[in-house]
Amino acid sequence: MTRQYFGTDGVRGPYGGPVINEVFTAQLGAAAARWLRDDLKLPAGKVLVGRDTRFSGPALEAALAAGLRSEGAAPVSLGIVPTPAVARAVLAEGAALGVVITASHNPAEDNGIKFFGSSGGKLTDDEEACLEQLLPAAVPAAVFTPLPAADALTPYVAAAQSLLPAGALRGWRIVLDTANGATCATSPVVLRALGAEVIGLGHAPDGHNINAGVGSEHPEKLAAQIRAARAHLGVAHDGDGDRCVLCDEHGELLDGDEILTILATHALASGALREKTLVTTVQSNLGVDAAVRAAGGRVVRTPVGDRYVSERMRAEGAALGGESSGHVICADVSLSGDGLVAALKVIAVMLATGKPLSELRRVLKKFPQATSNLRVREKRPLENLPALCSAIATLEAELGVQGRVLVRWSGTEPKLRFLVESASESLSQAGMKRLLQTAKHELGVE
Repeated sequence: MTRQYFGTDGVRGPYGGPVINEVFTAQLGAAAARWLRDDLKLPAGKVLVGRDTRFSGPALEAALAAGLRSEGAAPVSLGIVPTPAVARAVLAEGAALGVVITASHNPAEDNGIKFFGSSGGKLTDDEEACLEQLLPAAVPAAVFTPLPAADALTPYVAAAQSLLPAGALRGWRIVLDTANGATCATSPVVLRALGAEVIGLGHAPDGHNINAGVGSEHPEKLAAQIRAARAHLGVAHDGDGDRCVLCDEHGELLDGDEILTILATHALASGALREKTLVTTVQSNLGVDAAVRAAGGRVVRTPVGDRYVSERMRAEGAALGGESSGHVICADVSLSGDGLVAALKVIAVMLATGKPLSELRRVLKKFPQATSNLRVREKRPLENLPALCSAIATLEAELGVQGRVLVRWSGTEPKLRFLVESASESLSQAGMKRLLQTAKHELGVE
C-alpha cells in the first residue's frame, strides 16, 4: 500500500496549504479514530495531543480534536510539549494514540502531524497507509469545544532529571538553545535542577520565531556564546525537541554520528551496549562503523528516518540508535528520539570519564564525504535511469569496502540526493562529479 500524505516523519507542509489546514486535519483526526475502532478493533479511547509553539498549533489542534470526536475518540490536550514527552505520556496514560502537531525543524509557516501508537512508537508505513485509506470524503462536523487537559511536562521533566545524580552539574556552565520551541519549559528546568548554570538562547517563543536563526539548524550563535562564556558544552534542540546537536567547549559542532559513537563505544567498554549493536541510517558516516567495530560492536543500517531506526532496534533487541541529523533513541528511556535525553547521556559519559567533549569526540574519525542535491522537474524511479545506475555500480566497485555511494530521492522535495564517501577527499569529490554529470544528462537538467 502506498502513502499519499505521510512522508518520512508524518504529514507536513505549509499552513493553509492543500494538506496542512483545518479541513484536512479534521479529516485526518476522523480517519485516526476510525483506524483505532475499525482496523485495530479498539474501543473509543483516549488520544493525547501535544504541539510545539507555532502560531497555527491551536487551530490545528481544535480541528484534529473535532475529527477525533466525530468518530468516538476522546482527545486530551497536553499543550506545548516536546515530542518525546507525548510518546512517554502515551505509555504512562495507557492512551490509544498520541498525536504531535509540529513541523520539527521547519520554519513557523509550516506545520505537521505525526502519530504515536499505544506502544509509544511511531506508526509504521503500513499503518499510515491504512489510516489514509480511512480518510472521510466529507468534513466531520466541527464542534470546537474545549479539550480536557493533562500534564505531561512534570513527569517528563522528573524522568529526565533522574538520569543524573542530584547536583551532578554543580559548577557546570551550559549554553542551551531551545529554538523558541517546545523544549523551552523542559530542558532548562532539568539542567538547572541538576545544578548547572544555563545560558539560554532561543527561549522566547512568540508563535512566529520557532527555528528562526536558532536551534539545531542554526548553531552559529550557540558556538559563539560557548566561546564567550567559556562553557563546558552547548546543546541545541530543534523545534519539537526530538533531536539535538552539541558543541564542545571550543564551540566546535558535533553531529548525531559523533553523539552516537561516543555513547556506543562508552557502553561497549562497560559491557552495557545491548546486543553490542548500534542502529543508524544509510546516511551515517562509515567512520561510525569503524569505531564501533574496533570497540567490539556492530552497526546495523536502515533507510533514512528515525522511525525506521526504532523499528530495527526492536527487531535487533538494540537499545541505542539514531541519525546523523541528531535524532538519538535511547530505548532504555524512550522509544522516541529525545534531544534532552541524548544530551544528558553524553554528559553522563563526560562525568564518568572526566574528559571534555573535545576529547571524547576523537573516537570518531570520519571518512571524507561529498554530498549534493539535484533539483528536478520529475521524479523518475532510479531503476528507470540506466546510465546513472551504471555509473553508481562502477563507482561502488572502484571504492570497494573503503567507501560507499548513496543516491536517493528526497521524501519531501523534488530533489535527487547524492552522497559519496571514501577514505580520500579527492576520490569522494571526483566520484560525485561523475555522478552529477551523468544524472544531469540523463534527467535533462542544466
